[in-house]
Amino acid sequence: MDKGADLILVAGGDGTINEVINGVTPSRVPVGIVPAGTANVLACELGIATRFNKAVHMIPRCVPERLALGRLRNAEGEERYFLLMAGVGLDAEIVYNINATLKAWTGKIAYWVGGFSHLLRYLSQFDTTVNGRVVRCGFALSSRVRNYGGDLAIARGANLLEDDFEAVLFEGRNPIRYMVYFLGVVAGLHPRMRGIRVERARRMEFSAPEGSRIYIQVDGEFAGHLPASIEIVPDALSLLVPADFRKRMPAREAAYEYAPR
Repeated sequence: MDKGADLILVAGGDGTINEVINGVTPSRVPVGIVPAGTANVLACELGIATRFNKAVHMIPRCVPERLALGRLRNAEGEERYFLLMAGVGLDAEIVYNINATLKAWTGKIAYWVGGFSHLLRYLSQFDTTVNGRVVRCGFALSSRVRNYGGDLAIARGANLLEDDFEAVLFEGRNPIRYMVYFLGVVAGLHPRMRGIRVERARRMEFSAPEGSRIYIQVDGEFAGHLPASIEIVPDALSLLVPADFRKRMPAREAAYEYAPR
């Protein structure tokens, strides 16, 4: 807990920020960030400088904003809050198997190496229940932010100021299909692609066939395996954001229509 603090500053990456959030929630003490990690997705989303000195000088000009958090409950019954995203399947498998030494030396390159190595094999399948529908997936992303790894925009309609997730569900097992999906993400065309569903939700559930072990990641950190559920917890965190952050957030796009089946 906050132990009577007036402000909590976190110097680190998204994983470190996640640890602090889980330690202070449900405190109303503002949390400020000074990015110093591998991807710094939160800093990118907020528009906070990723250079340490510039980020420190931005802190006095930031204002507290009350935000919702996601809450994961995994197969072990453990609960964990997250601010950015939860991933099931492909990206969680990459996080679980990441080479720690390679990550320390190369940063985000380690994730790209892991990602492309996994696209040489068929993906395990699991079921995602969202808004009353069950979708068989190889990768499911439930995101509160547009940035993914600081390089891609997968959940293009996600908004930290809203009390929901943007769910992006990728269907299929064939790795070639996922290479096509990746190109679609790079080009910004994926919400209209066959085999990709985009929805908004406040709760999602995930289950896997008996004998399968499907992993979960939250905010870029390994978080257990299926079955699992996630849900929105409104008004859960006070985060320091740039004073113009609310004005800079784009108006909510209309819900994406599914590509032809």
